Amino acid sequence: MAEPILLIRDLHAYYGKSHVLHGVDLDVREGEIVSLLGRNGVGRSTTVKAAMGMVAAEGSVRFRGQEVLGRKSYEIAHMGLGYVPESRDIFPTLTVEQNLLLGMKGSKPGRWSFDDMYRMFPRLEERRNTAAGVLSGGEQQMLTLCRTLMGDPELIMIDEPTEGLAPKIVELVAEFLQTLKNQGISVLLVEQKLAIALDISQRVFVMGHGRIVFEGSPEELRTNASIRKEWLEV
Repeated sequence: MAEPILLIRDLHAYYGKSHVLHGVDLDVREGEIVSLLGRNGVGRSTTVKAAMGMVAAEGSVRFRGQEVLGRKSYEIAHMGLGYVPESRDIFPTLTVEQNLLLGMKGSKPGRWSFDDMYRMFPRLEERRNTAAGVLSGGEQQMLTLCRTLMGDPELIMIDEPTEGLAPKIVELVAEFLQTLKNQGISVLLVEQKLAIALDISQRVFVMGHGRIVFEGSPEELRTNASIRKEWLEV
């Protein structure tokens, strides 16, 4: 079997003196959507931030066979690893279209165009000349997803894309994820909405106290009441 496109092994991460991740093992295969589940504060966001070079970490994070731990975030992005932060981090004074332009890697066109983005999220086309800072939360989430995709990544790590969004926008985000799946783009999804994660993913990992406590198929998690009760239910 070929090596996964993303392979995380024995990952430890720190915020100052706080030891947050304790030997995380996780992988994403080519063209696969993998969800990382768990309650707030267990280390899910820290895992993707560590993989993106944004958190002090030890262990191994290999992307397409190359070690990325210790590299700068922009270097990792140029290797083809995309990241959509929970905070969105749009450029508020720039227009929607200018934000999308900033997502591109130089002038060379990738697989995705403005038309592709506007086809997925027609609302962005309507707002293309609007300053991003006045967009609604849902519109900003659409923009952040599309800006990352304009960089033509081979794998996207998406942190809580449906958090705080209206049900209709959640549906659009789920359709966006399905489009990525259909295009063969690998996704590592940090998500709290169990129904979405189970519907869209090939495999799921459950995290608790900075460690992976379950790995399996969505169906295996659906039938494992003890894992859901101990690590996922409020």
